[in-house]
Amino acid sequence: MKRLELFEFEDYNWLPDFIRSGLTKLIVILHRAMGTADVITSLILHIKQKCAFDQVIDLGSGSGGPMLDVMQRLDLNKNKLHLILTDLYPNPKTVEKINAKKLEHVSYQETSLNATNINNAPKGLKTMIASFHHMKPKIAKKILQSAQDNKSPILIYEIAKNNIPTLIWWLLLPLSLIILIAMSLVMTLFVRPLSLTQIIFTYIIPIIPITYAWDGQASLMRTYTFDDIKTILPEQQDHYVWVIEDAKKSNGKTLGYYIMGYPKP
Repeated sequence: MKRLELFEFEDYNWLPDFIRSGLTKLIVILHRAMGTADVITSLILHIKQKCAFDQVIDLGSGSGGPMLDVMQRLDLNKNKLHLILTDLYPNPKTVEKINAKKLEHVSYQETSLNATNINNAPKGLKTMIASFHHMKPKIAKKILQSAQDNKSPILIYEIAKNNIPTLIWWLLLPLSLIILIAMSLVMTLFVRPLSLTQIIFTYIIPIIPITYAWDGQASLMRTYTFDDIKTILPEQQDHYVWVIEDAKKSNGKTLGYYIMGYPKP
């Protein structure tokens, strides 16, 4: 397996909330700059043609990522789907903040949801957006197996592709970290709302940029390649379909890849 089991600061519960919040805000800016919401929207519309569902259950939502933007696009396409955000360790402040907005067709589940047991999740399309790489192979395999066993549609999207040789990645790591730190300094200017805490720990004590840079580089090498995915996919069953392909933007350019699973009609 080419994937490396590296650590990311975001995975640890001891990471202070102000750093985690700063990271997630930068990630939202990144998704918007890359246009991932449009890609995910088209994938959801595509899988909706394959099987019926009226709600989307996002697994490992964190602060919501690009899914709130996706819902706006689905509404514009007159596809009234309800979005339920979930997490294994839901942050009470994030849950309260999103639910307090009283957004139409959007809610954040307050209780914990383990992605490896989809049977306990609400019915509907399960999504994992830029979070599947956090799962160790045994956990990732359980998630895929659970989706197939429960005949539940699932859409996994990763914005990056692990296609750089490992040795080259290590050699270029110092330069890559510097580039990502510089990018985070610029991206912070577009964060709204931009708190004083994020300004201090970005431009005066640069903890957030350094953390963002390492997590970004580590996530690249933690991403499953197509060959890696084939080793953890469940044994093919007649009643269920798996698709692994590059994700395309409207202009035809590749932006990450997706794993799509759904029951046959």
